Amino acid sequence: MLDSSGNLQALALALAVARYLPPVPQAPPPPPPWSSDYLTLGVTGTNGKSTTTSWLAAAITEPGAPPPVCITTLGFFEGHTSLPVPTHHDGFLAALRECHARGSRQAAIEFTSEALALGFARAWPVQIGVFTNLTHDHLDAHGSPEHYLASKAQLFVALPVGGAAVLNGCDASSALLAEVIPEGVRVLRYGVPSRGAAIAPLDVRASEVRIGWEGTTMTLVAGDPRKAEKLPRELHVRAIGEVFAENALAALLGAHAAGIPFDVAAARISAASPPRGRFEVIAERPWVVVDYAHSPDALARTVAAAKQICIAKLWVVFGAGGNRDRDKRAPMGEAARPADHVLLTTDNPRDEDPKVIAESIHQGLQGHGGVEVVLDRAEAIRRAVEGAAETDVVLIAGKGHETEQKIGREVRSFSDVEVALDAHRVRRSR
Repeated sequence: MLDSSGNLQALALALAVARYLPPVPQAPPPPPPWSSDYLTLGVTGTNGKSTTTSWLAAAITEPGAPPPVCITTLGFFEGHTSLPVPTHHDGFLAALRECHARGSRQAAIEFTSEALALGFARAWPVQIGVFTNLTHDHLDAHGSPEHYLASKAQLFVALPVGGAAVLNGCDASSALLAEVIPEGVRVLRYGVPSRGAAIAPLDVRASEVRIGWEGTTMTLVAGDPRKAEKLPRELHVRAIGEVFAENALAALLGAHAAGIPFDVAAARISAASPPRGRFEVIAERPWVVVDYAHSPDALARTVAAAKQICIAKLWVVFGAGGNRDRDKRAPMGEAARPADHVLLTTDNPRDEDPKVIAESIHQGLQGHGGVEVVLDRAEAIRRAVEGAAETDVVLIAGKGHETEQKIGREVRSFSDVEVALDAHRVRRSR
């Protein structure tokens, strides 16, 4: 996504002035002196941030050394230890200070566009920045594609001399991000075939990506023939889908920029578990998959992955958030079109009428004969799991690891995983 309005001049201008953003209200204070003891790898983009950040943390983990800190949408971790999630900047600093006192000197952090827009890249030093991709999402918070990308750009604008930027060289936005990276910052690029043609020479690319129920395997090619012998011929990850090949290459190059040899980083990424709620297979006969995909691009890629390994019919259950970016709803419907059965349901409707949200999504599914609206999310999940044949695949998208649902002003306990497992148990007991 360069600019949905086609105004490339405005987008280029937004990125050009990103170096000189005016102070934001209640901007966080400068980083504390001890923060410079950390080697921090920051990850931003629309999709794949949590997976890439988690695999980066795995790749830089040295046996016998204090574990790195890993902060993602999924939580706050010190190695395999889950810590309380900070709710504000002071809490973030306090938590990092405690890890620092225990010897931690590395951090892999997921950066949201909202946090970057508030100046967080200037509040915590990042030496290695990683960009996953930029697609349609969060325009309710940013107002325009220009502001969204300019916010992401802050991570790269703030990189220090001697630092590194790892860019998705098959995502057109990378060319614009490269324009605002300071001199003295090394730029590394990766790419996979499904994202499109490379817009600049790639340091590492996947020439072939194969997916199956056991995971994803990619054939690696080095851009520089002199580095080819140092790069493993293949990299296998336990997550399913071509998008995870992108995440793996981003983590591989990020770890390489941090000084980890390619073969060591690849082995660690291969051994790492995929994050919860990311094409998470929770049952078989039928296969039931839970995924966090909640943007058009993420849903389209997740549906494509499920369709590729499905030998029978594909069922997709999803909705869209209320009081959020309305323009992405019809494209999300279009993203689900390859499915045989589509159940439109609620996500987090908040103060919007769920029926209106479902109707907006349905605009992208006009002419599809297998669409059903079931606004009760639990009922929609049960209907799909119990209605599918044993060789079918049921993909439940949108909430992934989340355990709550926001309806009106009420926050209810709700887990796609738990509801789907209950439905599967009922089905198997019959």
